Amino acid sequence: MKIIQINSLQNSRVKSLVLLQEKSRARRDSGLFVVEGMRELQHCLEGGYQLQTLYVCEEIVDAKSLETLLEMAAVESYLSVSYQVYEKLAYRGSTEGVIAVFQSKAHSLEELNLGENALVVVLEAVEKPGNIGAVLRTADACGADAVIICDPLSDLYNPNLIRASLGAIFTVPTAVCSSEEAIAYLKNKGIQILTAQLQDSSLYYELDMRRSTAIIMGAESVGLSNAWREAADAHIMIPMLGRLDSLNVSVSAAILLFEALRQRQA
Repeated sequence: MKIIQINSLQNSRVKSLVLLQEKSRARRDSGLFVVEGMRELQHCLEGGYQLQTLYVCEEIVDAKSLETLLEMAAVESYLSVSYQVYEKLAYRGSTEGVIAVFQSKAHSLEELNLGENALVVVLEAVEKPGNIGAVLRTADACGADAVIICDPLSDLYNPNLIRASLGAIFTVPTAVCSSEEAIAYLKNKGIQILTAQLQDSSLYYELDMRRSTAIIMGAESVGLSNAWREAADAHIMIPMLGRLDSLNVSVSAAILLFEALRQRQA
């Protein structure tokens, strides 16, 4: 095993990694992104992502966990960074002393492999990466077949999104496309489209979600575009008994996805 020592904050590799963490354009142009934490790295490797560079702070990392990770990644070398350098690199507090750079994927609709009675969640123009990450985490918990992100305002490899998803971005099949492309794809697959909206809607638990179903969620501020409203097979709503008229998009997605799971297990 070849180990390369890095002790300087001015090292070009350190500067490149920080740029990948902070700038979506750098991630897009290079086709690379950053993952922190042992669990997230393992999910990423299990998801078939190609590891490019591994950074290890040997003052922090658990030796046995590192051995397991190196075996999974089948790497022949890694960069050993000082605690000072690691503090600069670490996006969050405790990430077990491991950070890695991976090659991104295309996330096209064509790569999705949906089974019978598929359960899909679609997010249109949802801006906050933390909300997208939380929806992905719920999708994983419910065994959803896919998450489709339409007209995204945040890239999939935003560090906040990866952190909020707990690595579910690597475990749940995910595609990125326009709303028009997603509508055509779902219609072609014979998947019913249920749009979450207040207007002209039925209570969500009155709809049959045991058949192939896509649950469509929009941004909290503007809701769904007319394209989705017109393409819908049914409009669904969550009853609101207080003075407010909406929930956080990740909370709404959790309610609707777990209702679909409840119906399918009944």
